[in-house]
Amino acid sequence: MRQGMKPGDRLPYSAIVDRKPLNLPGGARVVIWPVLALEVWDIVRPMARMVLPPPQGIPMIPDHPNWSWHEYGMRVGVWRIKRMLDDLGIRPTVTLNARTCLDYPRVAEACLEAGWEFNAHSYDQLPMHKLDDERAVIDKCMAVIKDFTGKKPRGWFGPGLTQTYHTLDFLAEAGIEYIGDWVLDDQPVHVNTTSGKSVVALPYNYELHDIVLMAIQHHTSDVFRDRALDYFETIYAESHETAKVMAIAMHPYLSGSPHRIKYVRETFEHILSKPGVVCWDGEQILDWFLKERPAPKPRKSRAKGKKK
Repeated sequence: MRQGMKPGDRLPYSAIVDRKPLNLPGGARVVIWPVLALEVWDIVRPMARMVLPPPQGIPMIPDHPNWSWHEYGMRVGVWRIKRMLDDLGIRPTVTLNARTCLDYPRVAEACLEAGWEFNAHSYDQLPMHKLDDERAVIDKCMAVIKDFTGKKPRGWFGPGLTQTYHTLDFLAEAGIEYIGDWVLDDQPVHVNTTSGKSVVALPYNYELHDIVLMAIQHHTSDVFRDRALDYFETIYAESHETAKVMAIAMHPYLSGSPHRIKYVRETFEHILSKPGVVCWDGEQILDWFLKERPAPKPRKSRAKGKKK
């Protein structure tokens, strides 16, 4: 296998102030991209996150306390979030481990019935670096979601937002058209792959991300709203020059908690009340961007390095 491409080899540097303005239909200025993550935390492995550190600080398997924290999200929290999104007329991108369709079919069916976009989040919550065969896991993920929904997902988030140097090339081969793992821009960008096929990186956000805010930085619940509104005010002011995208990430075991949901709701209510703001899923953003900036013609891109 050839040495994989580094991110800098996949896309040239581009200063946003040097670009031709992007225009949204109907005079809109800002796209809000709501992302809801649904995951499977397998009890036989260490948990993806911990709300309760183990005694003596040594992770134990099985980890029932932290497994049950996530399980609350799938039993209760996700329904609280769904009620909020339905009330506000929001259709999010649902990025889900494909195993969700098998382990939590009631949740996946509700998302499908609501017409929400299904985005692939690998097969289960295991970093891409830990996989013995990335390509096989990607193909399995795509097949499970297609069997459940009737169509292949067009977008991808890596578990824990992980990628190896080869991941994007395998994703392009599997038919993925956009990723959401990178936070390097306020606008979508084309990313090259070794096949020459372009994949679009949509603007994601770690700052307005409930894991970062609540599980890592340990802020109080209201900071979710306050930081999001401060962030929005800045890009809203800038968007009179060119369209911008603002992602807001939610996980059922965090944003679906009783003491957080009202601040999540207030965030969306305030932002969506402003003129020139639209709320789109990943497919809508992708289709709009490809009309504004068509993909470059495929060209064979050779990764650096010699064959091993």
